[in-house]
Amino acid sequence: IMRLIVDLQGWKRRLVYVLLFEGLAIMCTSTGLSILARSDLGHAGIMGLTCSAVAVIWTWIFNSLFERWESRQVIRGRSAMRRLAHALGFEGVLLIVFVSLFAWWFSISLWEAFLMDAVLFVFFLGFTYLFNWAFDTVFGLPESAV
Repeated sequence: IMRLIVDLQGWKRRLVYVLLFEGLAIMCTSTGLSILARSDLGHAGIMGLTCSAVAVIWTWIFNSLFERWESRQVIRGRSAMRRLAHALGFEGVLLIVFVSLFAWWFSISLWEAFLMDAVLFVFFLGFTYLFNWAFDTVFGLPESAV
């Protein structure tokens, strides 16, 4: 597949990644929360934006740490297992943070919030994996994986 943009590296790569990922994530999260919480899109959209803000900060931190770890690995490239570890680590932390936010914002129990977030977690686990694959296909692998 022909790359649309020459290899993108460092902070520029992370910035493009965050903007693209979160733009799509806000749309998906707002719609999903609206359906799951039986809430209007405006109310759910505010939580979608909040989730995005939290996720942007976490994305920047997590990807920096992941790439630092990755650069020290003997085996290069991004195997399916490495991509899965990336997606699980990233989404696992967000799962913990968002349960309390959902319970408070939508006035639901922690259990209901957990179930709501579990649905989003499963969706975003696949979304994160596929997004990273597509991103690497379009922009090339980061230096840490080459």
